[in-house]
Amino acid sequence: MTLHLDIKHRMGSFSLDAELSAGEGVTALFGRSGSGKTSIIRIIAGLIEPDEGKVTLDGEVLADQSRRLFIPCHKRRFGYVFQEARLFPHLTVQQNLDYGRWFSGRSAKDTESADIVDMLGIADLLHRRPEKLSGGEKQRVAIGRALLSSPRLLLMDEPLAALDEARKAEIIPYLERLRDQTKIPIIYVSHSINEVSRLADRIVVMTDGRVESQGSAADILSRPTFSTHLERREAGSILSGKIEAFDGKHGLASIRLAKMTLQVPTRAAVAGANVRVHIPARDVMLATTRPEGLSALNILDGHIAHITSLTDGMAMVQVDCGGDIVQARITGLSIERLSIVEGKPIFVIVKSAALDPY
Repeated sequence: MTLHLDIKHRMGSFSLDAELSAGEGVTALFGRSGSGKTSIIRIIAGLIEPDEGKVTLDGEVLADQSRRLFIPCHKRRFGYVFQEARLFPHLTVQQNLDYGRWFSGRSAKDTESADIVDMLGIADLLHRRPEKLSGGEKQRVAIGRALLSSPRLLLMDEPLAALDEARKAEIIPYLERLRDQTKIPIIYVSHSINEVSRLADRIVVMTDGRVESQGSAADILSRPTFSTHLERREAGSILSGKIEAFDGKHGLASIRLAKMTLQVPTRAAVAGANVRVHIPARDVMLATTRPEGLSALNILDGHIAHITSLTDGMAMVQVDCGGDIVQARITGLSIERLSIVEGKPIFVIVKSAALDPY
């Protein structure tokens, strides 16, 4: 599956001028609020007709303003999951799911329906009405309804934005199963680095209505400049690696990066699995000599690659650790006291408790 979009569209004082491509797996549209992510996904869905440009899917033209061609949304065979579940309140969960099958005009086999119900863990909810469901349960039902419409593309517009952190943690594993088991291409809109890091195969970074960068998730997330799109508490490094071993007694996974190994806390891990690790810059310490007698399990060798002075008296320091760039947010005073300059050998200290594996 190949989706290509090259459009221009104006909405009041905001303008979109974007070109992007998406293929198999999960393509995440990532950016801060107001960057144009939802407008893009609504154009893909056919809910907005662009002022200029073209949208194609596997060579089929969905919109081409130069030819005055526009396929309406109900003929595109796309599933759409909104921020709110938007279930029919007078119908049971089973009836809401059946609506997805009816709307598509394609009768899903009973085994297919059962597989979707099992994958989303909603078998015990089938006879309930929406008011008896939690926010996470409602979203799982909404996803099931979209899947039962037999979509050739699934569009998900910040489906976890309305949920609290506990409900988000509950539903993300189901989204991972959806990605891995259905093989339906997904366009996923989010400004959450946690969601994007766990789910995306490809990332399109949006800024002020334009595509700033796009590519594989491993490539985009590893770029030091990607940190500028994150909230201050999230800013840091997202590195890709592979699990070498799991210490069940201590709940620690050994994750091999390019040339270094990190000890990361986790409840379970499978040797050989590919993972990503988020290292918040505020939780990274630097030392000019190898420290001893620390509780921190991760002490990495590296050299200073780049220093960026920030406006609040702080600095973002990029350290090259055998090919992986680890970012540290430290004070300007620390820069002076440690005589930190580009090229200088340095030791990076990261507490395992500060790490999140995806």
